[in-house]
Amino acid sequence: MSVMLDRAAPLLAVEKLEAWYGESHILHGATFDVREGEVVTLLGRNGAGKTTTLKSVMGIVGKRSGSVAFGGQELIRMSSNDIARLGVAFCPEERGIFASLDVEENLLLPPVVRAGGLPLDRIFDLFPNLKERLGSSQGTKLSGGEQQMLAIARILRTGARLLLLDEPTEGLAPVIIQQIGKTIRALKEQGFTILLVEQNFRFASTVADRYYVMEHGRIIDRFANSELDANLDKLHDYLGV
Repeated sequence: MSVMLDRAAPLLAVEKLEAWYGESHILHGATFDVREGEVVTLLGRNGAGKTTTLKSVMGIVGKRSGSVAFGGQELIRMSSNDIARLGVAFCPEERGIFASLDVEENLLLPPVVRAGGLPLDRIFDLFPNLKERLGSSQGTKLSGGEQQMLAIARILRTGARLLLLDEPTEGLAPVIIQQIGKTIRALKEQGFTILLVEQNFRFASTVADRYYVMEHGRIIDRFANSELDANLDKLHDYLGV
């Protein structure tokens, strides 16, 4: 396991995180951090606990314990509503587009929970495809790639500083995956911090600064993007690819 020497205080610090769905114990002491302006990727097979980790940070699991600190403030006993107001936003894998609403209505529906939400003109700079669809297409009539763009665009309207993205490339065509990658890099350049769940480490390698590998609800390895080539054999074993 590679040792990170940068001692800058993390924006998100997770320590000994445990999480349950009912009686099912999913996370077992997960510990990791994300520094401001980074893109950090959680890698692992299906069922490793990656999505549960994002939901636990956001406070939308049945029960959690341990420590989740955002900007030095402890979140573990806070509601998801209060966590969102601090500047954390979750974009789920299922996207959650409102079927009966058009693109503009989907974008305008989420409340701005804190200052700093992106105005529509900046949203359309990031996602020109959505501008072309503005006012003319209901949510579920969009392509899978356009729905994913819309899902990410909506959380950018809220004023969030930390974006939790769950499998944003799942099921998308290669050309759309490239667009999503370009957008994530642009968001990083604009100062956003991103915690990304992704199984496609080839895509992750184009956007991530660091990686954590999860297995059975635990962090079992970590390394920087600059160390990716040296860890490819281990990644093949971890991910079964």
